[in-house]
This record gives sequence, structure tokens and C-alpha cells, in this order.
Amino acid sequence: MLALLALLLFALFVTLGQWQVRRLAWKLELIERVERHLQAEPVAAPGRDTWPAIAGGAVDEYLKVQVDGVFLNEHETFVQAVTERGPGFWVLTPLRSADGALYLVNRGFVDAAHREPATRAAGQEPGEVTVTGLLRRTEPRGGFLRRNDSAGGRWYSRDVAAIAAADGLPAADVAPYFIDADAQPNAGGWPLGGLTVLRFHNSHLVYAITWYTLALMVAGAAGLVGRQEWTRRRARRA
Repeated sequence: MLALLALLLFALFVTLGQWQVRRLAWKLELIERVERHLQAEPVAAPGRDTWPAIAGGAVDEYLKVQVDGVFLNEHETFVQAVTERGPGFWVLTPLRSADGALYLVNRGFVDAAHREPATRAAGQEPGEVTVTGLLRRTEPRGGFLRRNDSAGGRWYSRDVAAIAAADGLPAADVAPYFIDADAQPNAGGWPLGGLTVLRFHNSHLVYAITWYTLALMVAGAAGLVGRQEWTRRRARRA
């Protein structure tokens, strides 16, 4: 019985260690890819022909993109945020391109004092603009332990589909991702763009070593118990 338990624990710890090794490879590839994107020139934001693949999960997140269009400032959405500037809100505004496609743009951060558009009227650009920023994956449902409340206008994550639906935007025209605007200053200073967090927590190697060490400890303990049992049986036979 003990031997079976030891075997199961050994297999479990080895499996967990291998999983962390795979996660480590994925995280290192992500960091390398993001660094390449940040050094590259912006490309056109993925258009309608790519949206089905992106909606299916094929997202080259943190790709530096650029798109021209007109902000629909009357459709601003505020998502609760905590940044290096303190607590406040992300300002998400749809941008309509010449072909009618809609791109949800995270224009940046505002504190509570600048949530109302009247307090940052200079930043409500009425004409055609060019937005450069990072392509980001939609964040469905809500934040940690807090679900989005579209009816109450309380948003804790940047859920593209839900925000578009709440704003009455045609789903077929809305890109299935959002764009984090870069640090190019907005008129009047608000919102503050360029606050995308690009630090990726990476403890997978430590976790892998921990699981493999536990596997070795189980194997060592099983070997020790097995040897003691063999010695006792040999003594009884003698």
C-alpha cells in the first residue's frame, strides 16, 4: 500500500514539475516576443478578415498597432483601475475607422477628479486621429472576485463584447480585442496613456525545482522504507 502511495506521489510531483517547465518555456517566449514588439514599428491594427481567428484565441498580444479613425466620445466606458498613479479608471472609447470598423481603445487612466468629460474637455478630440498602442486580449466576465455589472455601469475588466453590447454598438463591426494607447500625451493631459504593465511574474523555475525535489524526496523515502523492510524480512528468515 505504501509503495503504491509513493508511486502515485512521485508521478504527481514529476507531472507538476514538467508542467512548470512548459510554463517556463511559454513565459520566456512571451517575454521575448513582447520585447520584439516593443522595438518594432507599429503595424496596421488587424482588420475584419482576421477577427474570427482572434476571437478564437489566436491573439498576438502586445503587438504594436496603429489605426486611424474618429473617437465616439459619447460612448466612453470607465473601468476601475489601480495604477502607479493611484486608483481611478481606464477610459475606453470606441474609434470608428473609415471602413466602419470599431476599435475599443483604452485611451489611458483618469483619477476620480477627471472622470467626468467636462473636466478634460480638451482631450475629447472631435476629428480624425491616429492611435498607436498595444493590442490586448479581451478580459471577459470581470476582475478578481468582482463581476462586471453592465446594467449598473460598473466595470472591473475590459470585456470588449460586453462593453460594446452595453453601448449598443453593432457586434459585427467591433474588433474582438482592445488597444492600449501609448504615452503620446492627450490634449489637456488626460487621459494618461502608456501605463500598460509589462512586467511578467516568472517563478516557474522555482516551482519546477520544488516539485522535482519533492519527487526525489518521495523516491528517497520509499527507497529507505523499502530497504528497512527488506532488512527486517531477511532477519526473520535468518
